Amino acid sequence: MFDQINWQDIAVGLGLSLLIAVALAQLAARIVRLGLSAASGQNEEGTFRDPIQRRPIRIVRAIVFLATLALITPPILEILGLDLSYGIPLESATAWLFQQGSRVLLIAVLAYFTIRIASIGVLHFERVVSTNKTDDPSNIEFANRIRTIGGLFQNAVNVLVVTAAVLMILQEVGVNITPLLTAAGIGGLAIGFGAQNLVRDVISGFFLILEDQVHVGDVVEINGTSGLVESVKLRTLSLRDLSGTVHVIPNGTIATLSNKTKEFSYSVLDIGVAYKEDTDYVSDILREVGSQLEVDPKFSDHILAPLEILGVSEFGDSAVMIKIRIKTKPVKQWMIGRELRRRIKKAFDAEGIEIPFPHVSLYVGEASKPFLTQQLEFDSLKQASSQIEKPKRRITEPPPSTRTADADTDMDGGFE
Repeated sequence: MFDQINWQDIAVGLGLSLLIAVALAQLAARIVRLGLSAASGQNEEGTFRDPIQRRPIRIVRAIVFLATLALITPPILEILGLDLSYGIPLESATAWLFQQGSRVLLIAVLAYFTIRIASIGVLHFERVVSTNKTDDPSNIEFANRIRTIGGLFQNAVNVLVVTAAVLMILQEVGVNITPLLTAAGIGGLAIGFGAQNLVRDVISGFFLILEDQVHVGDVVEINGTSGLVESVKLRTLSLRDLSGTVHVIPNGTIATLSNKTKEFSYSVLDIGVAYKEDTDYVSDILREVGSQLEVDPKFSDHILAPLEILGVSEFGDSAVMIKIRIKTKPVKQWMIGRELRRRIKKAFDAEGIEIPFPHVSLYVGEASKPFLTQQLEFDSLKQASSQIEKPKRRITEPPPSTRTADADTDMDGGFE
């Protein structure tokens, strides 16, 4: 069979088909390039060098080249006298190319351009956000969040479009996709039951990022655990507490989230003074301290509003509590609070304002005196008794003459 083939005619036919296919592919690429440059408002050279628009041009060129080569090669070979009756008949091949083949090609082209349009739209939106962002941390974080959401959206579109296109192409080439759909449904159901916690974490993480509830650098409290946010992912969120311990929390388990550094923060203090102090005068001193702190170059950049005196908040056991607060930038409330306490202490010492501390008296029994009083009285009595001089016994002896006479008398009396 191969001895009867005229290879020279085949080479001529293939060469002619390649020339026609290349010419038509270049013409189609030129038309697409002109259309894209007109739609984008750029010049032709700039449009061709743009990677976003250069790839569709290459895809169109390749598709047109292959389609043209497949369509015109058989007729050209037949014109050159080659017998193409062996193998697949020319009529059947041509019919398949113009019917199922064209539909397969159309599905592939539509799927590709759908993915590219989604990608171009996401990239364009990210570029607009990036050009408008400044050095403000909130704007930078917003741009990063948009980039994350854009990546998620693009991946979702890619998976959906490619899956649908593959199933449609398989159906066009004669493959029964009903078993595939059934197996995919059962498999998806099984995976859904087995990985429901994973799906819950991913969905919660998506809305966590989409709604800007928290981002990296915030100080938050999640389910009773406080710390600095180090990473926000689709499935987990990482916190590092004051001791350096990292807590990894699945997004699906977050019941309560308290963000302590959202846009701004407050440093709230309860200042206790003695009951004898004038609260109005104390408030004036606190305002003066806040004003001095506000104009200090070391702290002025972190303070957003003057010190607020909220008033007397509580009558304590030994002090009157005055509540104050000062508005600061995020994460700076603790530093400003420490400096504010230091300055208030120095100002109260200078003005003679008493900062009391609680006193406790301990009683033993219902009607007895305080234990400390009893101990003092006992110590006083003990000390007084130790100072009383004890009497000394004195033994006096009689004179010798008297002692002898007495002795003689006793003896005489004894013998009688």
